[in-house]
Amino acid sequence: MTSASAQEQTQLLKQRQFDIKEIGLVREVKGMVARIVGLPSCISGQLVTFSSGVLGMIMGYDLHEAHALILGDAAEIRTGEQVYGRAEPLRIPVGAAVVGRLLNAMAEPIDGQGPIAYEDHFPIFRKAPGIMERVPIAKPLETGVKILDTMIPIGKGQRELILGDRMTGKTTLALDAILNQRGKSVTCIYCCIGRSYTTLMRAVQLLAAGEALGYTFVVAETAAAPPGRQFLVPYAACTLGEFFMDKGQDVLIVFDDLTRHAWIHRQISLLLGRPPGREAYPGDMFYVHSQLMERAGALSPEKGGGSMTFLPIVETQQGDVTGHIPSNVISITDGQTYLSTGLFTEGFKPAIDLGLSVSRIGSKVQSSAMRDVSRPLRLEYLQYKELERVTKLRAGLSDDMLKKLTAGHVLRELLIQDRSQPVPTEAQVILFEAYRRGVFATRSMDDVRRFKREFFPFLQAKHPELVEALKVTQTLTDQITARLTASCAEFFGGKTL
Repeated sequence: MTSASAQEQTQLLKQRQFDIKEIGLVREVKGMVARIVGLPSCISGQLVTFSSGVLGMIMGYDLHEAHALILGDAAEIRTGEQVYGRAEPLRIPVGAAVVGRLLNAMAEPIDGQGPIAYEDHFPIFRKAPGIMERVPIAKPLETGVKILDTMIPIGKGQRELILGDRMTGKTTLALDAILNQRGKSVTCIYCCIGRSYTTLMRAVQLLAAGEALGYTFVVAETAAAPPGRQFLVPYAACTLGEFFMDKGQDVLIVFDDLTRHAWIHRQISLLLGRPPGREAYPGDMFYVHSQLMERAGALSPEKGGGSMTFLPIVETQQGDVTGHIPSNVISITDGQTYLSTGLFTEGFKPAIDLGLSVSRIGSKVQSSAMRDVSRPLRLEYLQYKELERVTKLRAGLSDDMLKKLTAGHVLRELLIQDRSQPVPTEAQVILFEAYRRGVFATRSMDDVRRFKREFFPFLQAKHPELVEALKVTQTLTDQITARLTASCAEFFGGKTL
């Protein structure tokens, strides 16, 4: 062979891409789990492909066989068929073009609107940022929900659990937070885990009606999807969110809900033969959710300065927050918002129980104006609820008690909010500043409702510079306060307040 032909052969070999993979055989299929012999170099979380075309993911192994979670229709897999694996972690495509789309757990479009132009591939189980890559949470995430923004403030990078019984408004509360991010440069993700198709479509339609799909996308696997994909979908949503966070953007993810995710993991673990523990959940139940939740946070300026905020939803049974999954996720997150069936039945919506709800980030993420007006509200409301309970069966109350009850009734009315109607932060500040200054002390409840409904639009029409000044400064200066007092008098027809 001449030297020229040898060089040509060497050049061809360099250009050729070799596909190195291991081949195993399916020994047994049990439910959603396949037991495979072979694949001696497999790693946990690795993607495998069955000869029938179905995908799988390695969930565990022992000395003799590997255990793969089937990510498709298990009925298509036969004992003895070949399995191909590469020693690489499971990756999904990511990119900015996913905004406005409906995706599955493998980041594939399922909305019938054509393919997506992806930019990169990320491992679905990425390592969470280290402590030196983070900064303290200091920026508020404005939800537009008055109770949350005033008394349970959420910061960008926080993990705030939403829990309660069925039909108490958990999903509505989270979707309202997404609707309020319009124009705030926050990319939102709604992650549907094992919910019904009807529930998913209702959420998508609500987001579309609220013009939220311009900055939101949906990652979903419904109850009809293979259990393996239902298990992966929250991690996929998190990985897609990390693409935006790495670019320095703010991200909000709603996980709806982690109770169903825990059910799926329990099924998988029992099929894998792992010993059951409390409530039949496996011993790694805490780790499964903690490795997801710890990926939230606010990155340092050196890492781009992005943030990722989580609103995980957990369903309770008859208000029991001491159950395994509720208590597990409470211990992982930075606070919880509990929605009460009793309050929902009474008509207090959103039905947030302030006695069981807390944000461990606290008021440090609030603006100066919001901190000033909201500081006494929580204590006043809880005192009102206790006073109402104690005086329910008593007559002949003192003037002081009647005054406190009246103020409590007004505060309760101010906190009630319709669904899909987020309230701007400056409108909340104006509303509760009026309450703090006793504007409603001699007013009827009809006047209170009219003020809550009409005063902010009145200000925007008559005194837009006042609203703009409050929005820019985020501070209640003496000049702004004096003008607000005068505007309240003008709204009520010039009468002295």
